[in-house]
Amino acid sequence: MEPIDLADKLSQFDEYWSPRIIGEVNDSYIKLAKLSGEFVWHSHEQEDELFLVVKGRLTIRFRDGDVHLDEGQMVIVPSGVEHQPVAASEAHVLIVEPRSTVNTGNVVDERTVVDLQRI
Repeated sequence: MEPIDLADKLSQFDEYWSPRIIGEVNDSYIKLAKLSGEFVWHSHEQEDELFLVVKGRLTIRFRDGDVHLDEGQMVIVPSGVEHQPVAASEAHVLIVEPRSTVNTGNVVDERTVVDLQRI
């Protein structure tokens, strides 16, 4: 067993909205992503999602209000809840979600990632 250095892992890629797998816990992936700008409104009918801000600031928009996250803060988005992640400037985020989760949920567009990379 070796420690996982988040800063080192984040230095290995530059693409926004393209999560990378850094580990697994039971039936969930632990992912890192760099975010900038607005993502697509979407939901995950069967999966909860955990977003933990490692660096920067992230807003998760919900139809009934926004949740603002600073470094070290997290939110869990329950399955079936429509949401839109937004990063006004670059944010680094750790995401925990079931292996079956597609990043764009019920929406398929140019940001949909089918083959996740491991780093």
